Amino acid sequence: MNEALASPAFGEATLSNCERELIHLAGSIQPHGVLLVVDEATQRIVQATVNAAEFVGLAAGELLGQPLSRLGGDLPRRLESMRVSDSLDEPTPLRCTVDDGIRGTALEGTLHRRQGCLIVELERRDGDTVVGGRRYESTRPIGHADVAAAVKKFSSALNLPSLSNAIVSCVREMTGYDRVMVYQFDPDGHGEIIAEAREPRLESLLGHHYPATDIPQRARELYIRNRVRVLVDVHYEPVPLLPRTLPSGDELDMSLCHLRSMSPLHLQYLKNMGVTGTLVVSLVREGRLWGLIACHHYSPRYVPYAARAVLELLAEVISTRIAAIENYVQSQVEVLVKRLELRLIEATSTDGDWRQALFRNPRTLLTPIDATGAALFHDGEIMTAGDVPSTPDLRALMQWVGSQTFDTVFTCSSVVRKNPAFAAMAPTASGVMAVTLSPSRPDYLMWFRPEQPCEYTWAGDPAKPLINDDPMTLSPRRSFAAWSEIVRGTAAPWTRAETVLARAIGHSLSDIILQIQAVRLLIAQHQLDLVRSQVGNSKDPVVIADPAGRILFSNETFQRLPGSPAAQLQTLDDLAGLFVEPEEVRAMLWRLQRERLGWRGEVSLVTAGIEALPLAARADVVAGQGSSILGFILILTDLTARKRVESARRHFESAILQTERSESLQSQGGSPLREPDEVMAAILANANVAAMEIADAASESGVAPLLEELEVSAQRAAALYRQLRSYVRGD
Repeated sequence: MNEALASPAFGEATLSNCERELIHLAGSIQPHGVLLVVDEATQRIVQATVNAAEFVGLAAGELLGQPLSRLGGDLPRRLESMRVSDSLDEPTPLRCTVDDGIRGTALEGTLHRRQGCLIVELERRDGDTVVGGRRYESTRPIGHADVAAAVKKFSSALNLPSLSNAIVSCVREMTGYDRVMVYQFDPDGHGEIIAEAREPRLESLLGHHYPATDIPQRARELYIRNRVRVLVDVHYEPVPLLPRTLPSGDELDMSLCHLRSMSPLHLQYLKNMGVTGTLVVSLVREGRLWGLIACHHYSPRYVPYAARAVLELLAEVISTRIAAIENYVQSQVEVLVKRLELRLIEATSTDGDWRQALFRNPRTLLTPIDATGAALFHDGEIMTAGDVPSTPDLRALMQWVGSQTFDTVFTCSSVVRKNPAFAAMAPTASGVMAVTLSPSRPDYLMWFRPEQPCEYTWAGDPAKPLINDDPMTLSPRRSFAAWSEIVRGTAAPWTRAETVLARAIGHSLSDIILQIQAVRLLIAQHQLDLVRSQVGNSKDPVVIADPAGRILFSNETFQRLPGSPAAQLQTLDDLAGLFVEPEEVRAMLWRLQRERLGWRGEVSLVTAGIEALPLAARADVVAGQGSSILGFILILTDLTARKRVESARRHFESAILQTERSESLQSQGGSPLREPDEVMAAILANANVAAMEIADAASESGVAPLLEELEVSAQRAAALYRQLRSYVRGD
C-alpha cells in the first residue's frame, strides 16, 4: 500500500494524515476506570488495563489467564446472566461488586461483546473519583423531575433556535460544565456553534465556525456509534492494555468503549483552547451526524454513568424534535400552492396560457421563496420575473442544471464555486434553486438569489498552515485568535421549508402542465405528436376519450398497469372491469358522461398479486364552445406511498399505545409506581407531536421512513429510560 495512503496507528498521526488515524485501536484508556477483556468461550481474562489493582484489588498480571471467579463478588454471576439474556451489541449497564478477599468494592459501568470477547468497563459506584491521589470534581445526580422538565421543554420548542437554547440551558443546569454548546454541521461538514450557555467570565464562542477537518471522518463515525463521550482530564496519563493485543494477535476494537483514550492530536487541540474536561453528546438524524452537544470545563470534571445515560436518553428526544422541526412547513404552504393552482387553471381557461398568470404578480412567486428573481424554462421559451441574468446566461445555466444529479429540487448557494464560468452571474444569481417540470424535457422553474457576502468567524485558520508536521510541536491551532473569512460569490442558503415549498409548486405546475397537454390533444390535432410525448412520459396513467366516451389515447404508464389490456379497452365504460369496485366506478363514469360531473375518488386496481393497487382517480369534462364538450380526461395516481404512510402512522400509534399500556401494567403490577411517570409521559408525548408534524409536512415518499425512524427512536428512548429507571432503583 502507498505509504501516503496508509492509516497511521493510534498516536502516530500527523496533521497531514490525521483523517485516517486508527483512533478505535487506542490500546489504552483514561485512568478513572478499568477495562477487562474476557474470552467468551473460555471465560478467562485475556486483557486488563495496568491500573486493575486500583479498582479490583488485583494487578493486571495476576488476572491474565484467570477465570472470572478470581475477581470474587457478584461480577462473575452478573456477567454470565447478561451474556445469556442480553444481545450486548451495544454497551449495556452493569452494576456489580468485586472482592479481593480483603475488601469488597462496589462498581458500575457497561458490558458489550466484540471480537468473541466480553468487554467490561468499570468505575467506582460511590462516585469516588480519586485518580492518582487527586479527587476530581463530579456532576450532581440528575433527578427525575429534571429529566421530565427537559423533555417537556424540548417538546415545546417550535424552531431550531429555541430548541438549541433550551438544550444548552438544560444540559448546563444538569451537568455544571463551564460552557455548553450546540454545534451543527453544514452539508460540507463544517460546524457552527448555534447556541451557547456559559460562565459570564468566559468569552463567547457563539457563531464561531470550524472547518470540517477539525473532526476527522473516523471520529465522526465513532460519534454515531458511541453517542456520549467524556474526557475527565486532558492532562491524564493513558493507561495501557496488558497485553496490547488479543490472543488472536488482533488489536482490541475499542469503538464502543467509553473509557477509550483520545487522540493526542485532539488532546493537544483542547490544551491550546485551555479546556481541561469535555463531554460530547451526538445528535443523529436519519443515520447521519447532525451535530453535537459539546460541553467544556476548565478544570477536571467527572460524569457518573447515570448522568451519561440521562444525556443519551435526552439526545434521542432531541433528535426526534429536530426531525419534526426540520420537516415542518407552515400550513400556509398548502394554501399558497392551491391558490396558485386555481389561478393558473383559470388563466388557462380564459387566456389559454397559464404562464402569463404565473408571472403576472411576481411577488406571489418570489416572496414565499425569499428570492429576488425567477425564470421559467418551458417549451424552449424563457419567461422571467425580478432580477435575473441575461438570456444567454440563463440558457447556459439551464444546461448546467440539467447536467447535475438531483431528484426533484436542485439547490446551490454558490453557483460560482461549482462552476467558475458563471462568475458574472454573482450579482443576480449566486444562489439557484430549480424544480423540474418534465421527466423528458429540460423544463424548469428556477429561483435566484444575489451574492450576499457572509462573514464567518473561524476558531483559527481553516487551512491549518503547517510550519512542520510534528503534532506535538505544532498543534492543530497555534493561535485561537478569531479571524474572519469573507466568502464571496455565495448567497444565503436555501432552507428546508423553502425547498419543500418549491417542490410543492413544481408538483402543482407539473400536474397543470399534464392536464393542459391532455386538453391540447383534443383541441389541436396537429400538435398531437408533441403533446403525446409529454403525456406519454408522465409517471401517472392517463386516458383520453372523445365526447361519445370512446378511448382516443392511453399513455404507456396506463398500459403498463397490472391487468390493463389496453388493446381491449374501447370505451370509458370498459374501464370499470379493471377495478375491485366495478359498480362504483361504472356509476362514476356514467355521471361523468351523462351528467358531466367531474369525479375525484380512490379506487383499487385488480392485479395478479395478493393485494390490489390503490389509485387516486381524477376525471374531468373538457368543455368546448357553448354547451358542447370536447371529451374526457382520466388521470390515475399511485397511492401506494400514501397508503404506506397511513400504515406506518397506524403502526407508530400502535407501538406508542403498546408502550403506554406496558407502562400502565407495570404501574399496576408487582412494582407499582407511586405517581404517574412524567418522564415516560413526556417522551411519548414528544414522539406523538413529532409524528403529527412529520406526517403533515414531509412529502409522501419521505414520511414513512421518517415515521419508522421516529418509532425506533421513541422506542429506544423509552427503553433507555426504563433501563435508567431500573438502574437507579437498583432492580
